[in-house]
Parts: sequence; C-alpha cells; structure tokens
Amino acid sequence: MPPIRLLFLWHMHQPFYKDLVTGEYRLPWVRLHALKDYYGMVKLLDEFPRFHQTFNLVPSLIAQIQDYVKGTARDPFLDAAATPAHELGLEEKRFAIQYLFQANAENMIGRYPRYRELWELVRRFRRQQDDGLQDVSAMSDSDLTDLQVLSQIAWMDEFFLADPDVSGLVRKGRGYSLADQKLVISRQKEFLAKVLPAYASAAQAGTIEISTSPYYHPILPLVCDTGIGAVAHKGLPLPQRFRHPEDAREQILRGLDLHQRVFGVRPRGMWPSEGSVSDEVLALAHGAGLEWVATDEGVLRRSLSAGLRRDGWGRLDAESAGKLYRVYDWQQGSASMKMVFRDHSLSDLIGFVYSGMPAKEAARDLISKIKESAQPIASKGITPVVSVILDGENAWEYYPQSGREFLKRLYEGVLADPSFEPLTIAEAGDRETAPEKLNAIFPGSWINANFDVWIGSPEDNQSWDHLSAAHDFLQENAHKASPEQLSLAREELLIAEGSDWNWWYGPEHHSANDREFDELYRKHLSNVYHALDAVPPDVLAQPISAAGADEKPAWSQQAAYIHPHIDGKDLGYFDWLGAAVHLGEWRTSAMHGRVHRLETMYAGIDEENLYGRLDFAQKPAAWDISRSRLVLGIEVAGAGDSPAMRYRLEITIFQGRVEAWALYENGIDKPMPSDAGTVVALDSIFECRIPLALIGASMGSLLRVRFSLWQDQLPLDAMPQEGSLDLHVVPENELGGLAYAKP
Repeated sequence: MPPIRLLFLWHMHQPFYKDLVTGEYRLPWVRLHALKDYYGMVKLLDEFPRFHQTFNLVPSLIAQIQDYVKGTARDPFLDAAATPAHELGLEEKRFAIQYLFQANAENMIGRYPRYRELWELVRRFRRQQDDGLQDVSAMSDSDLTDLQVLSQIAWMDEFFLADPDVSGLVRKGRGYSLADQKLVISRQKEFLAKVLPAYASAAQAGTIEISTSPYYHPILPLVCDTGIGAVAHKGLPLPQRFRHPEDAREQILRGLDLHQRVFGVRPRGMWPSEGSVSDEVLALAHGAGLEWVATDEGVLRRSLSAGLRRDGWGRLDAESAGKLYRVYDWQQGSASMKMVFRDHSLSDLIGFVYSGMPAKEAARDLISKIKESAQPIASKGITPVVSVILDGENAWEYYPQSGREFLKRLYEGVLADPSFEPLTIAEAGDRETAPEKLNAIFPGSWINANFDVWIGSPEDNQSWDHLSAAHDFLQENAHKASPEQLSLAREELLIAEGSDWNWWYGPEHHSANDREFDELYRKHLSNVYHALDAVPPDVLAQPISAAGADEKPAWSQQAAYIHPHIDGKDLGYFDWLGAAVHLGEWRTSAMHGRVHRLETMYAGIDEENLYGRLDFAQKPAAWDISRSRLVLGIEVAGAGDSPAMRYRLEITIFQGRVEAWALYENGIDKPMPSDAGTVVALDSIFECRIPLALIGASMGSLLRVRFSLWQDQLPLDAMPQEGSLDLHVVPENELGGLAYAKP
C-alpha cells in the first residue's frame, strides 16, 4: 500500500494584547506561552528531523514576541512577578495574587508542591470571604516571593527547566530570595530571544514549513462582507453591513511581509484565522501569491453537498475517507489554490482526549487510529493525505510536562512505521500529481462550518456595529489627519478587526479574563478616535460583555448528612440537599470543541455510606456513542490510614443501562459479597452508594472523589476536570462548621 502522507499543522496564536497608545500589555499570555510552548514545540524536532511538519505563526504574535525580546514591552503582570514583595502596595499585592495563580491547577500549579500549597492557602481564604476579595493578609511577603518565583517557573518549557540556574531554583522549592526572584525574571528575556531563531533554523534545515495567518487574525470572510454570516447560517441576525475586502487583503499582505523580514522567506501557505474561508478570500489569497490554504472537514462537507459519514466510533467510511484524505485544487477563473482539510476527529483527540491518558498509550492509539482511518483508500492503491491541524499551545496545559513525552512517543512511533510519510503541507502539494478539482468553497470556519462564534449574537453584533462606526469615522476624517495620526488610527482599526474579541462575546466562550478582553477591544476602538484628536463615543465606555463570573465553575462543600434513595431517577430534590456539589466547567477555556457529557456532580456521606450522583447534559440512552460500551469510573483517594490507598468503582454502561460493575483497591479487583451494600443505578441520572467501611474510611478520613467517563479506553469527560471534590468524614454537626466556616 502507498504510505500515508501525514500532515501536522500546529497553529500558534495569541490576541494582540498591547495598547498602542499606552504601550502596556493588558494580558501576559504571549510571554508565558512563548516560554512554555512555542520554543519547545519546534526545538523538540531537533531529535526528530525526519518528522516534517508545518507551524503556522500568526504575524501579530511574532510582533509581540519581538517586542518582549527588544525589552520595549510594558507588562504589568511581569512587574507583579518582578517587584520585591515588600515594595508592593496593597492593590499591587491583590493584583499579584489574582493573576499569578492563572495556570492549570493539576499540571502546572500542582507540579510544584509549594506553589500548590500557596494556591490552597488562597483558595481556603477566598471561600471564607463574603465579598470575594483576595485579602493580602492571607499571604506574608515570603509567601508572596515564593509565589512570584514559582508562577514564572511553572510557565517554562522542559528545555528551559533544564537550564542549570532554573533547575537549581526548582530543587530549592521554597524560601526564595530576592536574588532568586531577579534570576528567574532575567532569564526570561534570554529564553524569549531563542524562540523565533529556533523556527528560522528549523525552516532553513527543511524540517518545518512556516505558514501564516492574516496579520491581526481577523475572520477574513466577515471582514470582506459580514453578510456572508447569513449564507453560512440561514436566518442569522446580522449587524449593520461591514464590507471591506481591502482590509482583508492588507491583513494578508502585511502578514506575508513580516514573515519574509523575520524568517527570510515568504510563506507559501496560510491557515486563515479559525480556518475561515470563502471564495472571495481564496481569490485574495491567490492574488497575494499564496499557494495553499487549509481549513476544516466541515467546510469540505458543505462544499461538496455530501456528508462525510462517521460511525458511532468516529470512523469514516471508505467513500468519506476518499473525499477527505486528499489534496484539492480550488479554481475560479484565473485564480487557483491548493487546499487540504483537517480531520476533525483525529485533531480533537490530541486537543481534548489524550491529555487524560498515559503518553505511550495515547501515542499508540493515535497512530493506530490514523492507520485505521486511511486504510480504506490506501488498500485501493490511492495515497491518503491525512491532515491533523490544531492549536499548538493551549492544549499542552492539560498534559503533564507540557505534553513533551506524548509528542516524543508519537514522533518515534510514526518514524518507526513505514506506513507513514510525515510532510509539510507544501511538500504534500508538490507531490500531488492529480489534485481533485473544487469549483467553489462553502463559506465557513473550523467550528460548525459557519461563523456563529463571531457574529449573530447581540454582543457579537454590537461589537461589529462599534467597528463599523470607527471605520466610517476614520474614512470621513482621514483627510484632516497627519500621516502619524492616520497610521496609528489605521493600526488600531486593523487590531480591532481581529477574531479574538468576538471569541469571548456571545454565549459560546467565557474566561476569567472576559472583562479584560472587553475593555481592551473597546480601548482599541477608542484609540482610533483619540489618534484623530476626537472624543470617542460614550457607547465605547459601556461594557459589551454581559457574562462574567457567573459562567465560571461553581462548587459547594457538604453541609449535612444525606440519605438519598438510589434509583437513578431525578425525583428526590431533598435527597441531595446538603451534599457537596460541583458544576461543570462550561465554556471557560480558549480551546473550543470539547463535548461535555457530565453536567453536575454531587457527593456526600452519612454515618455509614458514601453517595455519588451525576447529572448529564442529555440522557445516556440518547448519546450518539450509545452503540459502544462506556465505563464510568468513580475514584476515591485518600481513604483509610495510608494516603496511598485508592479505590475505584467501575461501572460498564451499554445502551444507556448498567451492564456490570466492580470495585478496585489500588488497581486490584476487590471481591465483594452480594450483601456488601454497594448499589448503583442509572436512568435519567446516575446514583451510587458505597459503604465507607468497604473503602477503609473512618471518622477523620478525607475522601477525594472524582468521576470520569471512558469509551474504548479513551477519556470522554471528567468531573471535576482537575483535582477532586473533597469530603470530610466527620460527625454531622461538624459538617456545617466546615461548609460555612468564617475567619
């Protein structure tokens, strides 16, 4: 059989956080991801030079990295980590405590015992505050210094952690000095200076191809014409029409020019922002000299007006694989563009599933799935071209050690298997002798083959109306402005066209930084007016975003013993009154696409038993995966005298019903008599009862409880996503004191 041409594209992107007027960065993620992800992702390929792949670097990201390297970036978040703790005022300390814990709790904070200790300290204190303020009295200056140092180390790549000075700080663990603090800050600039040269070196060696996106990451089809939003989604409410293809063209050309200046070569290809394409955009890309564009399988499906059929396990049938796994040649008039389409299922496995598995098993599973997916057409002698395209930064927070072991296992496995030929997208296009013709492309993005994330909701449409007003104002007043004023106003307008602002507007996504994103977007638009010596309209002083803290995960501790009737039916509200509750982590990540099956988790005890309950986003019998067996795991750790004791109740579910269950103690099946007292039930909800004696729990024990849902040995969902829900085995009269404790 012909080898599988395997195309990996890693998309590296952050919003433009810099306020051009004040010069200040409103959020620190460019610096932090440059330290943790961008360098290591390409540096790792020094060990695997035959694993060719494509890295898509957004131009505005490159410009911000350059700003940090030059030392001209004003970053208050870096200042919060760099200023000696005793010199920080009250508000500065509150700012530091608020932002220096913004990291993955399990894999970043939890990796460093002292960092986790400080996190737990602040969490306990916050739970006790009626007003929710982070009172600095929770931390001493020495605590704060440790936080300042460890919060920076936690965002460092494995290659940077191997630096002798940094590894010495890691070994020290706590009790950091002012000299330690200065050291960790000074090394950051040195590390940041390595990022872009590492990409240039790999590209010159032929290991990677560097592709681009439009400069400030706008949704090009919408910048060309917002009316296309209703083509992708019939009846979608739209803002007043915004139509500026000249801006779209400028965003593309400026990105190409910056790449040429930085890397010495003009990109051949583009991942358009969020995979967003239209015929008009492809024509612009052709006119700019680009040779290829990549987008998502959903766009191909709608372009062909034919389904790409997957079975209940996500496998493509032979006909669908033949459509997806190839290079296309889009042609309209004299314009042409090679195109590849992302395998949504394979890409999402890396983004959302494999972080919950051991690296070796995850890599082996992905290799197996790629081969299985391509086999129907490879067996016919046709060369499959399989495109795996995803975010190259955010996913790694959910992996131990930034996913480096997973990537090493993956690269080793692919290179050891003659079935694969890993290529850049340009290499795959060059080798394609007979690409499939495509006469038109359906307008859409990688998310549901439409633009609904960025247009259509009241918040989205309001933001577009503000953009239209600023654009009109600039055009009407440009003749009065000096070249310098016009340049600044124009730059701010192009920044405001970026996709990132509307990513957080509307119902789809929310984060701890919603307010900052909203303020920064309106600040960029206000700067258009300021640059022209005009007063911004009052409406730009009013928030667009209506969501915020209420969208974040919520939880409560157990306040009283519970005695629920275990039948799997959601009939007894009072049964679970007083239980500990955890609400799901809905829409709190920049990573889009995770399907949440688990909605709410309850857990609690009485004198003799541990109880658990799960509410689902929809009934298990209605899940589209109901044709395969699922495993629901309930993990209980920390019970008994030894902290190493771990129990797992494992329930096998088939077609929405409990088929079997078993209890494991430290991974070993624990035989139970029929009258042991354990009960499980599944109907509209899941409920269970486990005797405390069966899991070695007694008064004074701390139980750490977590639910997880698996299919074919792959994790589908978990609750909590990180950590556990903690239950104290204490008399009932003490539970209330724990739940409602005051300082």
